[in-house]
Amino acid sequence: MAESTTHQRPIMGWDKPELDLSEAQWQSSSRGLGDVQIAFVEGFVAMRNSDSPESPSLIFTPAEWGAFVSGAREGEFDLT
Repeated sequence: MAESTTHQRPIMGWDKPELDLSEAQWQSSSRGLGDVQIAFVEGFVAMRNSDSPESPSLIFTPAEWGAFVSGAREGEFDLT
């Protein structure tokens, strides 16, 4: 798991650190069948498109991740 953050200026209203994801250990979200990968970095959950790993990742707090997963289980999101 990566333990460092970058020192870039955050986006206005962004309350999360700019995480260094270069050393993150990415895991497939669906046993290798889906297009999404997640990594746990410095207490946050990062999510990226496995087909385009260089594109920006979404960063969730644990509470945001829980709400996202709960919504996905209820059919709010199409993860395929």
